[in-house]
Amino acid sequence: MDPANKEEKTTHVIGDQPTSDVVVRLRTQEGRDDWLYCHSEILTKNCKYFADRLSENWPTCQILGSRHCVDVYCQELDFDYHVNLIRLLYVNIDDSGDDMWHGVRNALGILQVAVELECPQIVTACVNYLEAVAWEEAEEEEILRLVPRMGLQAEPILARLQPVSQSALTNIFVSAIRFATSSPPPEMNDLKSSAQEQLEYMITEDDDAPLLTADDNIRHEVIDCLNRLFSRFNNSVIAPFCDSAESLSEAGNIQLFLSYLTDLSWVSQILSKLEIMRELVEYWFDVSEKIVKVLEQGSSAKEVTEMKLRAIEVTSKVLEAIGYGSVILPTAKRLQILKVWLPFVRVTKPMIDSAIMNGEDGMVIKMDGELWQSLESSFVSIILALPSADQAEVLTEWLENECIRYPDLTEAFEVWCYRSKVAKRRLSLLGDDHAMTNSI
Repeated sequence: MDPANKEEKTTHVIGDQPTSDVVVRLRTQEGRDDWLYCHSEILTKNCKYFADRLSENWPTCQILGSRHCVDVYCQELDFDYHVNLIRLLYVNIDDSGDDMWHGVRNALGILQVAVELECPQIVTACVNYLEAVAWEEAEEEEILRLVPRMGLQAEPILARLQPVSQSALTNIFVSAIRFATSSPPPEMNDLKSSAQEQLEYMITEDDDAPLLTADDNIRHEVIDCLNRLFSRFNNSVIAPFCDSAESLSEAGNIQLFLSYLTDLSWVSQILSKLEIMRELVEYWFDVSEKIVKVLEQGSSAKEVTEMKLRAIEVTSKVLEAIGYGSVILPTAKRLQILKVWLPFVRVTKPMIDSAIMNGEDGMVIKMDGELWQSLESSFVSIILALPSADQAEVLTEWLENECIRYPDLTEAFEVWCYRSKVAKRRLSLLGDDHAMTNSI
């Protein structure tokens, strides 16, 4: 700025009545009426509203005193912002520090007034400040409420809130899923958990649609990450211990096994939402017997109890996909996975319930409250889809077991009894219909 202009601005001080040639009356509906002694050359230089009001072209300019008094009406809540804006007209904005705004709320209030009174220099300065600083949550909501009404000049403030392109979403999702399914050092576990939470949030439909719609590229990347997780799980835990007499606790690998199961439990939820459960279902079928064997070698320690719970969480998602037809498996495989996990769940649930209820060893285990009900429903669905003879085998074993209360297969038993009783009649009727059709 020209030094002469800078000097000119500093020769006048707001409120200096002897040199003032115009009074700005700030008035509110509540009756407040404050007089600010100002200088017309300052007001008109950077504010179109005052330039118009104090010009000879203003309709009332010839009325006595109208050019020496300007009324400005405002809400009581905005009163201080009007005062601050008029003070800023006396300041060289370009040479002032950023701390003159005294926070986001004050700058937003001044911006509203500057837009209303058409003060472009102050509008630009406010926008630059608000665009650059951090906002608190309440401030962000206020900005979203007010700034869109201010037009194009205020749009830069909203840059951080604009939707991003599909390619940008895909890039960040891919980076996050790779990190969330990796095995970083223990000190990075909090970062990994945060990445997992945000990934789940991105693809969950709540009050808003999912942030990301999975396409073939995303599904392919998720499956690649899943396969790498499977490989590490096999090489680090399953292969070394399924045929070993040494337990996980004796080898000191409980935490390693638990971390893998926790990752698989989390990724099963992601796969379910992305509708790509087949890879997990087929892998889980292949390793189920080995996993159960390793888990049954463990002690009743807290970590082992939690490992069993995480394994059951994965199993619940797998059985849900099988039971409700999301993934189609042959009869033999469906029967096999049922025979592996039904006895394990039956024995493990009382142990987990007891540990949580009694708070053993200060145990704090996070679990879905609907896990057991969901698992029971999946068992029933899978059983009822088996051939009758296989159903009979499973139900016989259930009725003879002392842990008959869970899972409760009463529904499957009732349906099996009804189907078995009416089978001959129903099939004979079907045979008669078939014969009649052939004769026609």
